[in-house]
Amino acid sequence: MAGTRRLVLHRNVEFGHYRYIGNKGAGRTPLSWEIRCGIALGAARGIQYLHSQGTNVSHGNIKSSNILLTQSYEARVSDFGLAHLVGPSSTPNRVAGYRAPEVTDPRRVSQKADVYSFGVLLLELLTGKPPTHALLNEEGVDLPRWVQSIVREEWTSEVFDLELLRYQNVQEEMVQLLQLGIDCAAQYPDNRPSMSEVTSQIEELCRCSQREDQDVQPDIIDVDGKYS
Repeated sequence: MAGTRRLVLHRNVEFGHYRYIGNKGAGRTPLSWEIRCGIALGAARGIQYLHSQGTNVSHGNIKSSNILLTQSYEARVSDFGLAHLVGPSSTPNRVAGYRAPEVTDPRRVSQKADVYSFGVLLLELLTGKPPTHALLNEEGVDLPRWVQSIVREEWTSEVFDLELLRYQNVQEEMVQLLQLGIDCAAQYPDNRPSMSEVTSQIEELCRCSQREDQDVQPDIIDVDGKYS
């Protein structure tokens, strides 16, 4: 960048972003538990890296459409710093469902506000519902409060996207990731974990899921149709 000339350099991401790949709709690609876990981990690592650059460094606009996916479904966090580049008159479009309750000025966002937005993103990954889902709007609640209300009634299985219910061997990890999303989306900033803590927990959950997959042995059916 020199004088009034500004140049943006970026790596090309060929596939798309989570908003249109992960949610319901025509042309949608179903996402397995392994892929969703990988998306969560990749996004968490990206945000953690930004936060590691200084206590005053935050993304400020974490949402599903800013999580880019490569052809192998690796997550890339986008849109960081663009508001500062184009100037204060062109603030990015922030979806209300991802915005932390304490954020009143979109130009002043903390790291804990990023954690809240990431928590909403986690809940979106697990439920298959975006924070602007029509059902949530009809009930007058946001996605974190909707999830919490279902969990309080001990109907946890009803929270998850139907496509995830077939992964019986990783239900414990799914519930733990759901709880992490709830913790990240806590109402008060001091009650939210740091992104380094979040990343460590997701890394451990992904490792546990991989071990579970390796331990699962498929049923073998003989020629008489009997299981062995």
